[in-house]
Amino acid sequence: MTGPDLPTVRLLLRPWTPETAAAVVAGARRDGWAADFPADGDRVVARLLADEPDGPGWGRYGHRLLVERASGLVVGGAGLFPDGDGGLEVGYGVVASRRGRGYAVEAARALVELARAGGVRRIVAGVEPGNDASVRVLERLGMQHTGTVDGVDRYALP
Repeated sequence: MTGPDLPTVRLLLRPWTPETAAAVVAGARRDGWAADFPADGDRVVARLLADEPDGPGWGRYGHRLLVERASGLVVGGAGLFPDGDGGLEVGYGVVASRRGRGYAVEAARALVELARAGGVRRIVAGVEPGNDASVRVLERLGMQHTGTVDGVDRYALP
């Protein structure tokens, strides 16, 4: 992904680089990462980015690393990707050591605002049943439950 960091109050949403994706895929450790980064979801994102070097994950609305301003450490990831119906799907994850601080809401809100400012009107999300913390994030964004598809609870901004 190219472009500048997207700042929030407590985070910098930093574009992934091919080098970071390769390090995550290879299982390497880098300076500047929280001790529990990458989490499983970050590994999935890194593999997707590595497999599609020109894919949507590198675009303006692609995936970003969450950098905690106070420590300078990467503490998770968030991103927007095409939903297949002309909109974008928001996804996020914060490492266990930083959960409960509101970082997921802060990051997702910044990405939604970026997308809306760019003219995107359809923004959705999917949550595995039982992931109450993620549901709370989506509800704080103003998203509404729209049903369940293939065992995944679906949400959308009105």
